[in-house]
Amino acid sequence: MQISRLHLKTTVLLAPMAGITDLPYRRIMKRFGAGLVFTEMVSANGLIRAGKRTRELLRSLPEERPLGIQLFGDDPDVLAEAAGLVQEDGDLLDLNLGCPVHKVVRSGAGSALMRDPGRVGRIVAAVRRVTELPLTIKLRSGWDAESVNFLEIARIAVAEGADAVTLHPRTRSQGFGGRAAWDQIRRLKEALPVPVIGSGDIVTAADAMDMAEQSGCDAVMVGRGCYGNPWLIRDILSLQKGRRPTPTPPAERLEVAETHLSLFIESFGEAKAVFDMRKHLCWYARGLPQAAVFRARVNTLKTVAEMREEMAAFFSSCAEREELAS
Repeated sequence: MQISRLHLKTTVLLAPMAGITDLPYRRIMKRFGAGLVFTEMVSANGLIRAGKRTRELLRSLPEERPLGIQLFGDDPDVLAEAAGLVQEDGDLLDLNLGCPVHKVVRSGAGSALMRDPGRVGRIVAAVRRVTELPLTIKLRSGWDAESVNFLEIARIAVAEGADAVTLHPRTRSQGFGGRAAWDQIRRLKEALPVPVIGSGDIVTAADAMDMAEQSGCDAVMVGRGCYGNPWLIRDILSLQKGRRPTPTPPAERLEVAETHLSLFIESFGEAKAVFDMRKHLCWYARGLPQAAVFRARVNTLKTVAEMREEMAAFFSSCAEREELAS
């Protein structure tokens, strides 16, 4: 897949997700075949104010390239200045027009911009003037069911220089409820001269194949379906090549979870690793016997040693159950 001058080796992209797509997570997903990974949402205001915590979100390593940087904000000049500051940090810039979180929307950013097509045009134009990096937008269907305007917003963005568009076909008022309207991705693909990326409700590899078939999108973007499940990317790529995905045994889940923990320690130290890995371990255990008991224990752990011991015991027990059942 090609987005402007950027060539992607696969058509499975990892969505930018606040509190999730940090450096360790991206490294894991890249190893499973993601063609493009994104940072968490990065505040344009935070960047130009030289916020240390904001700049921390841009930490990266060569192994995860190409890397997309997603910026959010509501002021064209501020977003343009922020784009200029991150020229060397990534390979593609994405503008967030879809985040439904109240704190972001209240500031006029994210999906609040869906209510102001003119401002979207000014933002894209301002950022386009300061960067030669591939520039994309990620948007929702509209603000609510009465104002579904994704086609208008996307056309404006492309006219001002956007190189590709990602659509999560839900309105802001829907949040993550209901079903994503994949037919809207098809309508967008038919309307635009640039690549269209589909997002929303990809939980299995079959979902990704169905979205691509129904919409004709150029690539799929996976998000929440990858929580504790980097194998989703591998399985999509397998289906694309005509190979049937195979179940992931507990021993492999343990191996990847241990790698994830080690990468977290490498990037952020043990204290933060223990705290942040709790949620990831709960996701890695999803669907396995006694997962609820494991989750309860994980959320009380305070040291890396305790975490590794609990992980080994749980996943080994699951592996033994599978062996007995077979």
